[in-house]
Amino acid sequence: MEQTLIRNGLVFDGSGADGRRVDVLIEDGVVSRLEADIDAPAAQVIDAEGCWVTPGFIDLHTHYDAEIEIDPSLSESVRHGITTVLVGSCGLSFAVGEPEDLADMFCRVEGVPRGEVLPLLRRVQDWDSPEGYLDHLDRQPLGPNVMSFLGHSAIRAHVMGLGRALDDSVEPTRGELDRMAAMLERALDAGYLGLSINTLPWDKMDGDRFRSRPTPSVFARWKEYRHLAAVLRRRGAVFQGVPDFSGRWNLVLFAAIASGIRRRPLRTTLISLLDAPSAPGAYRALGGGASFARRVFKADVRLQSLPQPFRLWTDGLENPVMEELGAGTEALHLATAARSDLLRDPEYRSRFRKQWMNRFKGRAYHRDLAEARVVSCPDPGLVGRTFADIASERGADRVDTFLDLQAEFGNDLRWTTTVGNMNEDSVAWIVAHPQAQIGFSDAGAHLRNMAFYNFPLHLLRLVRRREQAGRPIMSIGRAVHRLTAELADYLGVDAGRLAVGKRADLVVVDPSALDDRIDDVVEAPMPGIDGLRRLVNRNDGVVRAVLVNGRTAWSGDVPAPGFGIDGGFGTVLRSTR
Repeated sequence: MEQTLIRNGLVFDGSGADGRRVDVLIEDGVVSRLEADIDAPAAQVIDAEGCWVTPGFIDLHTHYDAEIEIDPSLSESVRHGITTVLVGSCGLSFAVGEPEDLADMFCRVEGVPRGEVLPLLRRVQDWDSPEGYLDHLDRQPLGPNVMSFLGHSAIRAHVMGLGRALDDSVEPTRGELDRMAAMLERALDAGYLGLSINTLPWDKMDGDRFRSRPTPSVFARWKEYRHLAAVLRRRGAVFQGVPDFSGRWNLVLFAAIASGIRRRPLRTTLISLLDAPSAPGAYRALGGGASFARRVFKADVRLQSLPQPFRLWTDGLENPVMEELGAGTEALHLATAARSDLLRDPEYRSRFRKQWMNRFKGRAYHRDLAEARVVSCPDPGLVGRTFADIASERGADRVDTFLDLQAEFGNDLRWTTTVGNMNEDSVAWIVAHPQAQIGFSDAGAHLRNMAFYNFPLHLLRLVRRREQAGRPIMSIGRAVHRLTAELADYLGVDAGRLAVGKRADLVVVDPSALDDRIDDVVEAPMPGIDGLRRLVNRNDGVVRAVLVNGRTAWSGDVPAPGFGIDGGFGTVLRSTR
């Protein structure tokens, strides 16, 4: 019998209760005792003196669908205490479809190299159904536990054919709708948590066949979403959506589909509740709208949220926020050399400027070039300076300067900006909102643009700091609950609780180390993809140990032997509904 004993820690069980001074004994992957002063002489001992012991954290929004085939350890999440991840978000999943179709739907949207993903899928795909895909994942040496949504774009393309699924003039036949619904039923039977859709038109296709068209889910009418949502409602499954915030009625339609008047409410989770300077105060209106819909229409709408500033990095124009401009999509449609010629074209620059300066159309990016700073460039004299500052020195217009530099340096011009959650009080309001769901990391996507792998630590730091400053927003026990059992219960999986008889997924955190080190974002090589450096978080000394299914996966800032290579750590978690 394998035994692990965690001693001397303050244990939070995930229920929302305050911490208790008890030991945790784990036997054969399961918590067997939670008591003071446990005597287990044969056990491996982890000394948690001065630390918090919590259930493993849950990340309910990732795009690890490709990375899991390259490096199933998913170590950049596990090292920060995340023991369960959810794939299949935003209408995209590898559950069903031809490799080329899946790569074209996934790669541009998620900022992952198509030249790596397409041959990878051709090599590893040994499934031809959603059920087979989960079985495939279960055969991998997973680092964390993995659960999945079924992606609407994937099943739409599979049933209709990719060309028809991307044609705005084509609607699925009744037979095709029924085939999609039947596929969803079988997926739910196999343990999928629900269905993800996308209504945001600036998520675009990769490849040559249908390049720059929105992904298939965007082309669906709401009657198609409702047809599939009826299956989810009956089964108590989850409906995950990406709203189109520029659409006047889009959020109203999401609230309507979630409504529980004279029927069962539809569990609906949307991205994202964010304090964006491009829309001051909109986060309060959105949060208030979700509360109103719940109170008046009995709609179960949740809003995925990050407990930290939303900082982005960009190589040239390679960032999804640029797709919200038609002129941005026009540039990203082209290879880099042709793109530079376009950026110098006077007619194009006029279109770009008009769209960039338009303040009447909804947008995610603030487009304030005084808040966008160059971090690397062949011209070292530009590094560390904002585009506005560079324009001022040159006596030139800011937008012209931005386009000039893009045309001159292309993807060798790397710059950064923060697009939301810059104010701590706003973030505190967001994370305390009862319908917020903590977690929107996008882990596995946008590899050069963002790094939110350690978001649970940001929530714990925020709550602790506010408590120490006499401005509490919630207890530490409640914060742990928000990161663990609250999400597990909503999603319908057996996870998120530290209790006798439960699987031993847990993390040991040193609260005294929850300081500015968790803000660090660095570049590191991407395993399995030569030459690609991705953004990651590094905060050594904060997470002392991570256990997945009772096995120590991470200890002392290094992975355990065999982690991500041998089986026995993570497994596929299937819905309990």
